[in-house]
Amino acid sequence: MSVHRGPGILHLVPTPIGDPEDITLRALRVLREADLVAAEDTRTTAMLFRAHDLHAPLVSYHDHNEVARAAELVERIRGGARVALVSDAGTPLVNDPGWRVVRACIDAGLQIDVLPGACAAIVALAGAGLPVDRFYYGGFLPRDEGPRREALAELAALRATLVFYESPVRLATTLDTLAHLWPTRPVCVARNLTKEHEQWIRGTAAEARAILGEETRGEVVLLVGGAPEGVTFDPATLDARITQLMSEGLGARDIASQLAAATGLPRREIYQRAVALSRSEPPRR
Repeated sequence: MSVHRGPGILHLVPTPIGDPEDITLRALRVLREADLVAAEDTRTTAMLFRAHDLHAPLVSYHDHNEVARAAELVERIRGGARVALVSDAGTPLVNDPGWRVVRACIDAGLQIDVLPGACAAIVALAGAGLPVDRFYYGGFLPRDEGPRREALAELAALRATLVFYESPVRLATTLDTLAHLWPTRPVCVARNLTKEHEQWIRGTAAEARAILGEETRGEVVLLVGGAPEGVTFDPATLDARITQLMSEGLGARDIASQLAAATGLPRREIYQRAVALSRSEPPRR
């Protein structure tokens, strides 16, 4: 005789970002009781399971199979299964796959249980020594220089601490970009948080770059101080900056992208000024 089970539940379970001891008692209980654990990388999760003597069945859930797997998990939950979702490290969905199955469960009226726990961005924010009353989480910055400058330009006027994840192989280049755009803003590079070789580098972008040297390893959180209060750029100063960059061979579009990132002014406004100056006409006030 089969026993009918009611609708199940989706648990979002944070895992340690480094030290395997940084997992909550509740997370361990949920993982022990789960009928199925969906993991970003089953090999990584298997190591965590061995460290804590966990034995729940594992199934992969990553960017390449998320659409199909989300539908499968919803059906399992609808049938009464207790499914736990974990990422390789930290809180699921924070720059990791998972939102599709969460959205699907919400649409299906199924229960979702979110556990508190480790998150590299929050750990770095707490220890950076930068204001935490307002912050912006930006995930990973674009790989290429042009799009990266454009992304920073959109945030230039934001008076909030900026928090990014960054690839260790691109960190030096990103710091060089920041040193050029915002030479006086404070930054913090938090590397290998909670791991044996944890490192905090605080200072300007140029100072952090000098300390970093040629290091290209480790997990990185990059934090940047927000726009300072009361910073303004009068038309004459802006025109002088544009003229200087024009003398260096930059075109109006590149000038607009670079100065928008540095000043927080609208890119369109700077572009129009640059075009006007290039035609030897007074810019519009």
